[in-house]
Amino acid sequence: MTDTEAQQLKSLGIAVINTELDAVSALRDRIDDAFVEACQYLLKCKGRIVVIGMGKSGHIAGKIAATLASTGSPAFFVHPGEASHGDLGMITDKDVVLALSNSGETSEILTILPLIKRLGVPLVAMTGKPHSTIAKSANSHIDVSVDKEACPLGLAPTSSTTSLLVMGDALAVALLETRGFTADDFALSHPGGNLGRRLLLHVSDIMHTGDTIPQVSDKALLSDALVEMTNKGLGMTAITANNGGIAGIFTDGDLRRVLEQTVDIHTTAIADFMTSDCKTGQPNMLAAEALELMQRHKINALLIIDNNQHLVGAINMHDLLRAGVV
Repeated sequence: MTDTEAQQLKSLGIAVINTELDAVSALRDRIDDAFVEACQYLLKCKGRIVVIGMGKSGHIAGKIAATLASTGSPAFFVHPGEASHGDLGMITDKDVVLALSNSGETSEILTILPLIKRLGVPLVAMTGKPHSTIAKSANSHIDVSVDKEACPLGLAPTSSTTSLLVMGDALAVALLETRGFTADDFALSHPGGNLGRRLLLHVSDIMHTGDTIPQVSDKALLSDALVEMTNKGLGMTAITANNGGIAGIFTDGDLRRVLEQTVDIHTTAIADFMTSDCKTGQPNMLAAEALELMQRHKINALLIIDNNQHLVGAINMHDLLRAGVV
């Protein structure tokens, strides 16, 4: 490929992006009273938001339905072609239908319009033709028309589908904010993957408890602490006081500092070398919060205490790695 041909490909790609940017920019003026009206219908929905669309608009409709559902507005996609062959039974009188059609004359949607009206279900439409049949039949209509498609032939849905997608996102986020949807709510619908782990996983889910917690008394010797660290394998041990509270922590880093000195580990008390002012966490804190605490203070292990300041668990960076939090 010549440099000229390579440059032409780049120019074509840039032209498409510029065309679609213009189409998306034009949507700013469409966030008007019609947009507010559409949001009101969707907010009042007691059932589900049923999103319909054919062809490329159908693919966008599926994505919008998924976005709505994951951000606090229960929704699902129905193929309008299948709707007239039984799937219309999925729509109830408590639902709202959100119809996507660039032309506003999609025959499969026109076929089921009378049935939607008979159910008394509100119809919110997003079309590229404000005077189309679907637009006029809707209780609320949002104009997503574009000046031109990014396709040089003006045939392949490009700018039009991008505009549908962006307006769908605008609806979803407006509804999310209005409903007071929180990060915790979002996590409940995204339990899988890194996002779910960061938002749902608590320290209590991954911490070492009971006999697996490395711990020695504040009266113990350095040698006792080293044996405990070796046996438990967390790279540290808690130092506990007589009252069950934490007197300090002794880590691999502390051990390296001990080795720099001439110390008899069999006669030296652990209290002489432990870190007494150690950082702690609680079982109900998010694992992601524990990670942030450990990174901020540049530590690799954290002791977990209860409301009475008693030791109940321990975690280290490897635990967070295994849990997928890091």
